[in-house]
Amino acid sequence: MSSEFNPRSGAMPLPASAGVPAGSPAPAPAPAPAPAMPRPSVIQLVFKEKGALYAAYIPLFSEGGLFVPTPREYRLGDDIYLLLTLPEDPQRYPVAGKVAWITPPNASGGRTQGVGVRFPVDEKTRVLRVRIEEILGTAIHSAKPTQTI
Repeated sequence: MSSEFNPRSGAMPLPASAGVPAGSPAPAPAPAPAPAMPRPSVIQLVFKEKGALYAAYIPLFSEGGLFVPTPREYRLGDDIYLLLTLPEDPQRYPVAGKVAWITPPNASGGRTQGVGVRFPVDEKTRVLRVRIEEILGTAIHSAKPTQTI
């Protein structure tokens, strides 16, 4: 903005602080728009065998959950959308979960890099958790190692 006299109007331009009493702080600039939230990842997860489902299932999460092997880096709380297919079940189950477990690259014990996805608390997912536990049957109490604990 120029501070020159305008002969047509006879006015001088007002400084940016015009209308603010002397000694007052300058008005704050307008806040920048919030960054857009990243879209949740969509991962298709197909379990063809009961053993693979056992290795991925996380019964320690009260709502249930699954380990998803992935080289992509996530943070705890990130949203992940799973399209899940269970052994001998043609139905695909959509799950809008959150990252609640991270196995980093080069983890001890030769564990696979990936994330544990905690299922949401809702009726559809409760039915899915029951279905997974029906498929696993007594194997759910096995001492055999899994991808998580």
